[in-house]
Amino acid sequence: MELIESLSSGAKRFGELRAAATGISDKMLTQTLRGLERDGLVRRRVLPGVPAGAEYHLSDLGRSLLEPLNAVRAWGRQHMPGVEQARLVFDTRQGTQDQTH
Repeated sequence: MELIESLSSGAKRFGELRAAATGISDKMLTQTLRGLERDGLVRRRVLPGVPAGAEYHLSDLGRSLLEPLNAVRAWGRQHMPGVEQARLVFDTRQGTQDQTH
């Protein structure tokens, strides 16, 4: 989701995507980009030069994900207090059950 969001503002080079995707190794970022490219969500364009570089951008299919992702994000903002409350109730209940066993 972070990569799709990052690419929503335009083409990015690998280093720019690495900076945006915190907590992910270069290997995992490469694998993720290849998977997104394979799925048709991201396009890779080789840039001329020495050394050669590449930039990534969303395909039309990838851009079609932006609206549903925004809807999920809005749902999260609206319902996160309820999720946090449910977690608290669950964790409290689990703590009580752990003490009785």
